[in-house]
Amino acid sequence: MQRAELRARLAAGARPLQVVRASQSVSVPADAIAVPAAESVLGFAADELVRAAVLVPILTGPAPCVLLTKRTTHLSRHPGQVSFPGGRIDPDDADAEAAALREAQEEIGLHPEAVEIAGRLPDQITGTGYVVTPVIGLLGPTPPDLELSPEEVEALVELPLAVLLDPAAPQRRRAESRGRLREFWVWPHPEHDIWGATAAILVQLARRLRGEA
Repeated sequence: MQRAELRARLAAGARPLQVVRASQSVSVPADAIAVPAAESVLGFAADELVRAAVLVPILTGPAPCVLLTKRTTHLSRHPGQVSFPGGRIDPDDADAEAAALREAQEEIGLHPEAVEIAGRLPDQITGTGYVVTPVIGLLGPTPPDLELSPEEVEALVELPLAVLLDPAAPQRRRAESRGRLREFWVWPHPEHDIWGATAAILVQLARRLRGEA
């Protein structure tokens, strides 16, 4: 899938860009909750939810793929998990796009000038009290020169678009946590488990690219 086709598919279902600031309160739609850590969301008031943004980078070219990161194992939150570069929206960030680009530069050395913003995906609300805005970014056919932050990122992970576009690829699994049975998405990868909010965002991206959302 070429860059122009990717751009067109993403634009077809794109949500209007708007300013999303760190202090902005939000509603909590049930279908936006990222499982399996959904139980504690119901205990958060709207003004307690923390705004965050992640960059969903897509490498274009003959073998396009989504670029993810594997977090270092010593981090206090989600150690060793596969995720998108991102973090809290700071008061100085102009919007979610600015926050996602800033975090990507800090975590993997991706310069904002190398990213073409192509829209957003629906917000994901995590069980830890974060409202995550996924910002889609198109990159060139080969990864730009990147410098991983040794404190945050252990490695880069590529998920081919061919896998992403396969409706049968993501699996719905169940696991018991804190005495409750939960369901969550898992994407296949030969070396890593991709699950949680990251997997839910990938499901939304796949639906957008297939013209289903």
